[in-house]
Amino acid sequence: MTANTAKLDIKTLRAIPRSIWALGFVSLFMDISSEMIHALLPVYFITVLGTSMLTVGIIEGVAEATAAITKVFSGALSDWVGKRKILAIAGYGLAAFTKPIFPLASTVGWFIGARFVDRVGKGIRGAPRDALIADLAPLHLRGASFGLRQSLDTVGAFAGPLLAIGLMLLTSDNFRIVFWIAVIPAFIAFLLIVFAVKEPEHAKKAGPTPFPLQRSEIAKLPGAFWFVVIVAAVFTLARFSEAFLILKAINIGMPIATAPAVMVLMNIVYALAAYPAGVFTEGKNGRNKMLIIGLLLLILADVTLALGANLWTVGLGVILWGLHMGFTQGVLATLVADTSPVALRGTAFGIFNLVTGGALLLASMLAGGLWETSGPEATFLAGAGFAAISLLGMLVALKRTSQGSNSTQQ
Repeated sequence: MTANTAKLDIKTLRAIPRSIWALGFVSLFMDISSEMIHALLPVYFITVLGTSMLTVGIIEGVAEATAAITKVFSGALSDWVGKRKILAIAGYGLAAFTKPIFPLASTVGWFIGARFVDRVGKGIRGAPRDALIADLAPLHLRGASFGLRQSLDTVGAFAGPLLAIGLMLLTSDNFRIVFWIAVIPAFIAFLLIVFAVKEPEHAKKAGPTPFPLQRSEIAKLPGAFWFVVIVAAVFTLARFSEAFLILKAINIGMPIATAPAVMVLMNIVYALAAYPAGVFTEGKNGRNKMLIIGLLLLILADVTLALGANLWTVGLGVILWGLHMGFTQGVLATLVADTSPVALRGTAFGIFNLVTGGALLLASMLAGGLWETSGPEATFLAGAGFAAISLLGMLVALKRTSQGSNSTQQ
């Protein structure tokens, strides 16, 4: 990085509004809490409660799909009433007050219930929070703002498993003590969203609009938005729950206590890549280029994980997985903001998350079933296939768009 580039990057960071920084730290602390628990749950289910791989896949898929379905309604509601922050507060509050259930639960049913309510909270906050970032961010800083929020979120996603590993070693694998400590950062996140985030004045004065979840309103979402949704849905089929990365590491002999290190490594790479990826997308065709690179990285990650037979190859696959996440997730959120009208921005994020959440449910169920019947190799190779299909579809669509644009200019 040159001196001029470094100065420009620091200037960009300083220009990002304080409330976006605050939202980033809200995500960071909530992710520390969630990932301390979620990094251990697959291991807890398998080794303590004796559940099957297919059950793990179904639980993870249903949990994420629940969040996705809830996002549709919360996003639409934030558009309808012209308020984003209050819904974000409700979502983070629900997640925080659910966290104590995890150390108190004694059966699979209680864990599933806690996971379900926790994901409802995620669903309530997700679309309004993303729409709030789009409202707060200056147009020329939109990619950087989403990249920053994603990066801070991901710092929490690797700090959580890292803390879980240290605490598991200190407590001789006492899951419940780790789950209790995870409650603390959840309430820090809740307090931050209440006191440190300011909703922009124009959003408060916008007033109510026609309820967005009706055919006449949804029809106002342009074709470019639906293209982003379709690409993201096929893409999501290739990147099933990260729980399978942990289980792959255990499968090749990694000790249970240190298995969450997989999530630490993946999320460190993710965090380092997310913000630069957001900045680089501000250039011409930057969003599309970043998605293409991300899809190629996912194909490489899946193939490496399918063939990996030792910690070094699995580690390489996890690094590639983290890079693809950093190069794509913030970019997809930016594209939704780019392609949706301001009055329907929350609804657009909700629909986007509903479709990708349904794809994640299907992907996690397929991954669990393939693992049970054919092993981890088949699971990751199937993911590579879906990523290749998504990449091919995107390249074809971009070529047609380019040809249409050229013919219009002639």
